[in-house]
Amino acid sequence: MDPSPSARLAVDIGGTFTDVVLESSDGSRVTTKLLTTHGHPGDAVLEGIRAVLAESGLAPGDIRVIIHGTTLATNALIERSGACTALLTTAGHRDALAMAHEDRFEQYDIMIDRPRPLVPRHLRLPVAERMDRDGRVLAPLDEETVRAALPVLDEHGVESVAIGYLHAYMNPEHEQRTAELLQAARPELSITLASEVCPEIREFERLSTACANAYVRPLMARYLERLAGELQAMGLDCPFLLMTSGGDLTTLETAARFPIRLVESGPAGGAILAREIARASGLRRVLSFDMGGTTAKLCLIDDFRPLASRSFEVDRVYRFKKGSGLPIRIPVIEMVEIGAGGGSIARVDHLGRIQVGPESAGSEPGPACYGRGGDRPAVTDADVHLGRIHAENFAGGAFRLDKEAADRAIGERLAQPLGLQLESAAFGLSEVVDENMAAAARAHAAEFGMDLGRRDMVAFGGAAPLHAARLGEKLGVRRIVVPS
Repeated sequence: MDPSPSARLAVDIGGTFTDVVLESSDGSRVTTKLLTTHGHPGDAVLEGIRAVLAESGLAPGDIRVIIHGTTLATNALIERSGACTALLTTAGHRDALAMAHEDRFEQYDIMIDRPRPLVPRHLRLPVAERMDRDGRVLAPLDEETVRAALPVLDEHGVESVAIGYLHAYMNPEHEQRTAELLQAARPELSITLASEVCPEIREFERLSTACANAYVRPLMARYLERLAGELQAMGLDCPFLLMTSGGDLTTLETAARFPIRLVESGPAGGAILAREIARASGLRRVLSFDMGGTTAKLCLIDDFRPLASRSFEVDRVYRFKKGSGLPIRIPVIEMVEIGAGGGSIARVDHLGRIQVGPESAGSEPGPACYGRGGDRPAVTDADVHLGRIHAENFAGGAFRLDKEAADRAIGERLAQPLGLQLESAAFGLSEVVDENMAAAARAHAAEFGMDLGRRDMVAFGGAAPLHAARLGEKLGVRRIVVPS
């Protein structure tokens, strides 16, 4: 490999695997795949970088840029593993997060369940102030009501605060002054202003986006700053850019300040790949299919442009139901993501049916065939049993899979309870996950009034090529393209 000064690194952290790619100016690439280290995801990143540098013969100083995509922010929102967060908002409006649009996204469900706000009501604190719709002050900011919130923040160990006042997108003066007061009194607080994260009309969406940013900001800031320091210690003193949910790139400083823009950054990178493959192949109507270890992502691409939006939802409580998730107002490549990856766990429900996902075995312990202590069957276990994966050469030979453990998990958890042969149980598991993905693709296309017929599919990710043929058959695609 030519040690060119234009060599670059790309890193993608998923729920199960971390991928590292080094590309030199002559187009040659060195890649490696490792299990994601959830304690500190940067550990797998650093190990992967060392591996590709050693194989390529390059030194850290030869790298001129690092591009990073990650699902860490998304996972923190879905798993509710972010910081303890409070919201300071205009007095009389603290219930806007719970009231939402006061509509029903499922008309006939009398037991309808709404997504739980990231900030509980006792931490949604009222502040006396008011702007009108043009940004004129109707009631000045009562700074004592801001200071009165401090004991509450201390009592509950609040680590991050979102500040969102009515019409502050027109005049952020009160939000900015509140931030100054909080920073002076509690300099360790992480503070998010709704007027900076989402400076536009619509109170509910603006507050929801600000709270989501505040919720993941401490976690992401710590991760990014630690990783940046570790990369510099390795001698990688080059620009460190991150993929955004809209498919663009941003700096480390901006990403640490507005981590909500990184939600779906990894999947967005996949959609950009599919777009470039479509353009190179002259395919004008494409379905992008990205299936990894934890989730599957599907995106519609017409005339070499992925479907884009100014908003999307995370953590939907009703699968594929618009309005059942937490709204986020940021530029985003529109796609549907479901818990259908290689690590998605299968089980038999109380009606005697095979169900797959959304729970994932991840990388710790992983599917049963990983031999890391997992004993529940996952999609990868079925693929191993059905001969779709060579157990001896998994992930480029990174490690060997245990077919006997896969067969044992499928047998004990699926075949025996259902009275099926091992082969039938494995096929049933695979068929269910393929139908789940097909249903998601149909619902996604219908939501935007688009057609899946006579499209070409671009299938990539660790598991997508294994399931692309059956999924394509269900959806009626014309042909399937798998990048080499």
